[in-house]
Amino acid sequence: MKRAFAMILVGLFAAALFAALVHSVLVVAHLSNSAATTVQGLTPRRIWATMAMALGIAGVIAGSMALVRAARRIGNRGRKGAILALLTGALAVINGGLNLAVATGGPGSGNGVVGGAAAFVLGLIGIALGVLTLSRSRRTVLQSGQAI
Repeated sequence: MKRAFAMILVGLFAAALFAALVHSVLVVAHLSNSAATTVQGLTPRRIWATMAMALGIAGVIAGSMALVRAARRIGNRGRKGAILALLTGALAVINGGLNLAVATGGPGSGNGVVGGAAAFVLGLIGIALGVLTLSRSRRTVLQSGQAI
């Protein structure tokens, strides 16, 4: 019971932190004000932001799985997953940043600014997980005395 409650609290904290980071990216990009008129449905820029966000999620998943493999010392110690996390995270950061750079309105304008900000944050998390995994896998290889 205590473990389930702790996991729920950690999940809520992570969601709140993610929302705060997305909002801070929108504030820094000067796109935090909502649009005067709200556009309904999918627009090309919203699709672009959604695809960038999917890349960011893929980077976070690949990075976290690689980190688990590196911690358990399974297979190649998560190096391939870490490289995948770095690549998808970088693509998400680039596409999310470009989406924010070309956006002319705030949330609700149809420019995909919330998705672009989320992709930017998720990409940075994926890159951080990839770098952490690569540093751990390199450290375990050097400690075991094997050549790289």
